[in-house]
Amino acid sequence: MLTVLTWWWGQKYGPEYVYRLKAGLERHLKQPHRFLCVTDRELEGVETTPIKDPGLTKHPGCIVRLRIFDEVWQRDIGATDRIVCMDLDSIVTGPLDPLFDREEPFIILQGVNSPTHPCPYNGSIFMLRAGYRPDVWDDFTLEKLDRIPRLEFPDDQGWMHAMIPDAAAYRSADGVYAFQKLGWPGGDVPPLDARLVAFPGRRDPAQFTHLKWVREHWRE
Repeated sequence: MLTVLTWWWGQKYGPEYVYRLKAGLERHLKQPHRFLCVTDRELEGVETTPIKDPGLTKHPGCIVRLRIFDEVWQRDIGATDRIVCMDLDSIVTGPLDPLFDREEPFIILQGVNSPTHPCPYNGSIFMLRAGYRPDVWDDFTLEKLDRIPRLEFPDDQGWMHAMIPDAAAYRSADGVYAFQKLGWPGGDVPPLDARLVAFPGRRDPAQFTHLKWVREHWRE
């Protein structure tokens, strides 16, 4: 069964982000799946699992999410098939099944970062097959992470690119867009073929609730 993960820690987001992402999946993902929030707190009505490496949440760049590649952790949470990681502030706007029925062992959003960014990957959404490339976690250390190219700070997407430089891509042609980033058609409204709108960087769906499409799709 497909496992869809999101991660929630810190004070930036409230529980409504988890519930709205879960509701979007329920509306637009038809195949059997489980939604799992990796978090350090409880959530009524949502399956959760604790963050195994809480110390990593103190570092920027979402590096705590690299635990996804750990085979033992995968077995412990019951993820034995495809594992999808989605940013908490993503908005589901259309059918997701075509994104998750792909056969590649690792797929990550690409083509949305600034041309000056040294990493072509964006961790807003990625999918891997359970058991694929456990070395992404096994070889990870903060010291090694500090040596990869970065902008402000090293991050999980940069480490994934360093370890798996030839990954398959989610792109705008697949209906995956990053709000007002590269590949976005301009303006405030996503294209008709949008399945998922990510909000990487400092933008947040809560800043755009005056837009009809945000109110329509970002709800419980």
